[in-house]
Parts: sequence; C-alpha cells; structure tokens
Amino acid sequence: MLVPAFNRRNDPFAIMRSMMRDFDRLSPTRLAQPVFPAVNVWQGEEAVAITAELPGVDPEAIDISVKDNVLTIAGQRTVPETPENARWHRNERTYGRFSRAIRLPFAASDDKVEARMSNGVLRIVVGRPEEDKPRKIEIKAA
Repeated sequence: MLVPAFNRRNDPFAIMRSMMRDFDRLSPTRLAQPVFPAVNVWQGEEAVAITAELPGVDPEAIDISVKDNVLTIAGQRTVPETPENARWHRNERTYGRFSRAIRLPFAASDDKVEARMSNGVLRIVVGRPEEDKPRKIEIKAA
C-alpha cells in the first residue's frame, strides 16, 4: 500500500518501515554473505562423506574434482526467470559461480569418488585408499 507523500510524515509506521528497510540493507549479517554451498563432512573407516546443500542448482552445472587431498565442488546457480515487470522485494539467495574446496584427511583419486544429487543435496563419498586404511598389527608370542 502506497501512502501519499503528505501522509508519510505523519505516519509513524511509514518511518519505521523505512528504518527497517535501511537496517536490512546495511546490517552486518547482510554484508557477510554465508559460504555457499554449506557442507557437512564426516569420516568413517572406509571413506569420507560430504553433503552439500545446492538448492536450485542443475546437477549438470556442477563440477567435482579431487587432487591429492583436496576435493573441489564448483558450478553455477542461475538467476530464476521473472516476469518482465516483476520487482524483487527480497533477494537473499546468491546467484552466479561458486567454488568450495574441502581438505580430505587422506590423498584420494578420481576413481574412488561417487556423487549423487537428491532434493537439492549433493552427496559425495570418497573412498579411502587401501594403503591409507588403518591395519591391525598382530602380536606374536616370543
């Protein structure tokens, strides 16, 4: 609802709305954008699992690579199409190119990496090389 200019000066709520818009635009939380994509990483005996939240990203637009002990997730999230006369009221999701590097606890190779995407969540499993797996040492009696 638009309030005519002569009424805005007398409307305390209009002033508050204006202040809230300014606060939203200038707040430190707005300036410090979160890291994208958000990831979880955990390790088991056989592998490391990584999940990354990638809502609205086409799996074809994601590149996964591994070199030594660094796994990289890169890609692009495109801006959704909006009608010609549409106007954004709030635009908090980021769009464009992204890249996230995750240090693994061991060196891995491409042939030990599997990736699946479901409901906007990318799940990557990186198998641990045999030579890096812990081995039980047998104790011999003297």
